Amino acid sequence: MHPSHLLGILLCLTPVLVAISYCGLCQIRPFARCRVCRGTGRARRQFGRVSRACRRCDGTGLRVRAGTRAVNRAARLYRDGTN
Repeated sequence: MHPSHLLGILLCLTPVLVAISYCGLCQIRPFARCRVCRGTGRARRQFGRVSRACRRCDGTGLRVRAGTRAVNRAARLYRDGTN
């Protein structure tokens, strides 16, 4: 097998492997740290030292991953379409 063929196969399989691993990650850990508060649940105001509950994560420090959101939406569409 020619090295350029191996390189082509590797370049084609890399995105597939990345997608599969991200789907696995979404199944194992559906939540990630909030980017605004960095997982603390408290967000600093623009001026001053007073912090408040983060609006994006409602003070939990967690957010739903995009892949988990997509899977949930697809499952909801399937469930609503079959009933």
